[in-house]
Amino acid sequence: MSRLVLATDAPGGNAEIFASLQGEGPSSGVPVAFLRLSRCNLACVWCDTAYTWHFEGDERPHRSEPTFARKANQVTLDPTEVAERIAAFGQSRLVITGGEPLLQAPALADLLDLLPDIAVEVETNGTTVAPPRLDIRIDQYNVSPKLAHSGNPAELALLPERLDFYATDPRAFFKFVVAEAGDLDEVLALRARYRIPAGRIFLMAEGTDSASLRARQQWLAPLCLEHGFRMSDRLHIHLYGDTRGT
Repeated sequence: MSRLVLATDAPGGNAEIFASLQGEGPSSGVPVAFLRLSRCNLACVWCDTAYTWHFEGDERPHRSEPTFARKANQVTLDPTEVAERIAAFGQSRLVITGGEPLLQAPALADLLDLLPDIAVEVETNGTTVAPPRLDIRIDQYNVSPKLAHSGNPAELALLPERLDFYATDPRAFFKFVVAEAGDLDEVLALRARYRIPAGRIFLMAEGTDSASLRARQQWLAPLCLEHGFRMSDRLHIHLYGDTRGT
């Protein structure tokens, strides 16, 4: 059985497995169990979970200069132990996030075999897809393609065959992080190219504090109204701030 590499809830702390309210996307406000995995194949300059990938020796840019000690911010566990911790929360829904969780697809499939009765959301950057053994257990994909302001080259972040796959899967909702109004041009171009239904598109303001989110939502809301998109807040930021394990 493969092992899972998880983020920790503090440097040198426990594995980031917790119960909370889903803060973003179509399930916002729903009580869930969360599993945060470590490692990512992209590097967003504004990423608020850089401790899952921006380790010592990683020269990819991030707006906060310090890197993180890998040993203090990662923990490796057997799927059996992870499943027991998730089940103990008694939630009917599990959100698997990261990092990029689909990088650990074999171990995730082992985990979900042990949790047959829980509904599963996967938060992904949309650059990879789950193999059949894992895909059959996924009830919802929250796909967040990275726009140019993320700092990721389009040839790494926006893979046509992957976006085609998710655009045609009714389980997939698209959540675009928007930092300024001009970012909408990229969203509209991607929507047109991949024929993504407007009702499956969320626009979410970039920000890690309530004031920044509220300021951006003032101009984001009219754009959603104009184009028929849904707007996602970041409920966990308002409730708990930019903290781990929430």
